[in-house]
Amino acid sequence: MSESNRYGGAHLLIAFLAGAAAGAVVAYLTAPRSGRETRENLKEWAGDVRGKAVRVPHAVREAYSKASEAAKTAFVEALRETGTDEKAG
Repeated sequence: MSESNRYGGAHLLIAFLAGAAAGAVVAYLTAPRSGRETRENLKEWAGDVRGKAVRVPHAVREAYSKASEAAKTAFVEALRETGTDEKAG
C-alpha cells in the first residue's frame, strides 16, 4: 500500500469538521425563515467572524511568544538538572 493511500487521525478530523460545517450551512440555508431574516443573520455572523479574525494574528504572536519563553525556560532548567555549567544564550 502506498503512503498516499494512508490517512491518519488528522485527516479524519478535518474531514469530519468539513462535513459538519457543510451540514450546518445546508441546515441554516434551508431553515424555514424569510430571506431577509436569513441575510440579516448572515451579515451579523460575518461581522462577528470579521471581528474575531482581526484578533487572530495578535493572539498567535502572543501564544508563540509565551511558548518560546516556556521552551527557553525548560531548556535552561534541563541544562541545570544535568549538571551542565554552560549557559543558554
